[in-house]
Amino acid sequence: MPGALTPTEVLRALRAGADYIKIFPCAQVGGPSYIRALKAPFPKAALIASGGVNQQNADDFILAGAHALGIGEQLIPKDAVRDRNADWIQELAGRFKAMVKRARDQRAGYPESVR
Repeated sequence: MPGALTPTEVLRALRAGADYIKIFPCAQVGGPSYIRALKAPFPKAALIASGGVNQQNADDFILAGAHALGIGEQLIPKDAVRDRNADWIQELAGRFKAMVKRARDQRAGYPESVR
């Protein structure tokens, strides 16, 4: 899975046969609007938004067209790892999973009652 930032790098990754392309650092170059901008010329590209993804914007990245999310410290905080707090880690992972599912369902046009 190659990393890319510019449209030229995305095109090179696609031509090389990449199934997924990690866009990094995504939030620092426009966040969800940058993913949306990249999806215009590359509608079938499976972009993974990474860098600056958190609980406040995860759904926005999916709604903008990100296929998946790369989440670092926002998913597993250093304190949770240090303290071996599995409950905290599972809770945060569950929140992200639910956000991504809701956003994917919304993007697919599923009614609220089905989500």
